[in-house]
Amino acid sequence: MAATKPFFEAAKDRRTYYALSHESTIPDSRIQEIVKDAILHTPSAFNSQTTRVVVLLGEEHTKTWDLITEVYKQQLPEEKFNQANKRFPGFKAAYGTILFYEDTDTMRQFQEKFKTYQDKFPGWSEQTNGMHQYVIWTALEAEGLGVNLQHYNPLIDVRLATEFKVPTEWDLKAQMVFGKPTSGPAVPNKEFKPIEERLKVYGVK
Repeated sequence: MAATKPFFEAAKDRRTYYALSHESTIPDSRIQEIVKDAILHTPSAFNSQTTRVVVLLGEEHTKTWDLITEVYKQQLPEEKFNQANKRFPGFKAAYGTILFYEDTDTMRQFQEKFKTYQDKFPGWSEQTNGMHQYVIWTALEAEGLGVNLQHYNPLIDVRLATEFKVPTEWDLKAQMVFGKPTSGPAVPNKEFKPIEERLKVYGVK
């Protein structure tokens, strides 16, 4: 199934959306297809393929944010929890959550195999995880879904790993929340630094 927007149009439109409903613009099968394609075709250093993903929809998504709220209430002082809890209901109200992990065992295997670059693999692992996040975020944008990216790890790591039977060698990196937007993006008019400060091109014909 083709996306509703060309890639660069989706890339330009991609923004953070916090106001999301428990609805989707596409069927769950399409969401799975997007995530599978991202996992299969997003690059990684030495083709290490270290990124792991957990997709949570329906009741599992709702339960996830109940668990996160519970963990924060147990582990944070009341004042800090109350501050964090202002956002949790909004995430819970969305349609789904995607958890992004890195497989540390696989990364260590590549560190052993390519000792010359041993110290580089942790950074490369973070890079490929970020690329998976971007590919999926942009693909969901292309389908008319709103997305925001959260980082409530490491407080929530153990609780979610226990609930969803996540292997101990998977290291949680981010939580992507998505759903049908009910209002505009958090920053509708993004400001850009001058491209001349960010780009150098040589050898133009």
